[in-house]
Amino acid sequence: MHTLTLTKPDDWHHHLRDGAALATTVPFAARSFGRAIAMPNLSPPVTTAALAVAYRERILAHLPPGSAFEPLMTLYLTDFTTRADVAAAADSGVVAACKLYPKGATTNSHGGVSDVAKIADALDEMERRQLLLLVHGEATGDVDIFDREPTFLEDTFKPVARRYPNLKIVLEHASTKEAAAYILNGPPNVAATVTPQHLLFNRNDMLAGGLKPHLYCMPILKAEADRAAMAAAVTSGSPKFFLGTDSAPHEYLKKESACGCAGVFSAHAPLELYALAFERAGALDKLEGFASFHGPDFYGRPRSAETVALRREAWTVPAEYPFAEGRLVPLMHGEELPWKLDAPPAALPGPRCPAAKKPRT
Repeated sequence: MHTLTLTKPDDWHHHLRDGAALATTVPFAARSFGRAIAMPNLSPPVTTAALAVAYRERILAHLPPGSAFEPLMTLYLTDFTTRADVAAAADSGVVAACKLYPKGATTNSHGGVSDVAKIADALDEMERRQLLLLVHGEATGDVDIFDREPTFLEDTFKPVARRYPNLKIVLEHASTKEAAAYILNGPPNVAATVTPQHLLFNRNDMLAGGLKPHLYCMPILKAEADRAAMAAAVTSGSPKFFLGTDSAPHEYLKKESACGCAGVFSAHAPLELYALAFERAGALDKLEGFASFHGPDFYGRPRSAETVALRREAWTVPAEYPFAEGRLVPLMHGEELPWKLDAPPAALPGPRCPAAKKPRT
C-alpha cells in the first residue's frame, strides 16, 4: 500500500495551550484534524462558559488562512462547579464537554475535583443537557504511579458510570490492560481515547538505558502487557475507542530539567504515528474507524465530508520546532517515520528547524 486515504480525522483530546504557544499548536492541529477538543487546564483554567468563548476566539485568531478547523471547547470542573455553570456552558453553543481532573493528578490540576460527590449536581445537569464528561482517570494520594488508573477505575470511574447511565463518559488517554478490558466490555455510555505514545511505547522505552524525558507523560507509560492489551483493543475495530492524541507541549527546558513536566508533543505527526501503530498490529484497515468515525459517532456529531491522504514516504522527524519564546521537542525526534501526511507544512512562526540532529537524550 502506497497511499492511505482517510475521512478527515478529529482529535478528541488536545492541549493547544494559550498565549504565544498558539502560534505553534493551532497550525499543527489544523493541518491534521477537522476538529479538536481543546483541553481547559490553562492557568487560570477555563471554568465558565464566558472563559470558554474567549479561549475559542484566541484559538481561531491563529488559524492558517482558509482553514476550517473547529476547536470544541471544554469546561474545567471544580468542587464549586454548579448546575448554572453547566447550563451556561450547554447554552453557549461552543462547549462540547466538561473535564474532570482529580485534584493534583496532572498539569494545572491543582484546582480540580477533590471528591466527585461535590459535583453531583453538575453531573446531573450534564446528563440532562447531554454534555459529555471527559475524565483524567488517575487516582491521587498514596497510590503507586503505575496503579493510579486501575485504582481510579474501581473507586471512581465505574461508580460514576453506573450512577449516570445516560451520561456519556470518556476515559481519556487509557493506558492499562484493565482499562482496555473494562471499556471493551463496559456499559454503552463509556468510551476511551488512546494516545500514540501508549500504543507505540512502554515504560522500558522511557527508562531503560537512560531517562527519556520526552516520553514522560501522565498517565505514565506502562508495562508491555498494558501496551499490547491497549493496542489489541484499539485495533479490534471496537467503536468504543477513538483518537485522542493528548498532545501536550512543554518548552524543552521544562522537560529536560531536575523536575521535568509531564506531557508528550505529538501534533507534528499524529496520523503518521497512529498509522505506524496500526501497521505494526497488521490493522491498517481499522485506522479510519478509530481516527475518523468512532469519535464523532460517540459525541453525536457528523462525520467529516473531507478526506486526507497518507503517503508511504520515509522522513525524519525534526529535532525541534519553535515554541513561544523557546523550543519544542516532538515525539520521535530524530527518528524515521514510514508514513507522511499529504498536506502543506504547518505555518509556524520564524524559520523551520533543521531536519535532524542527534536527540538530546
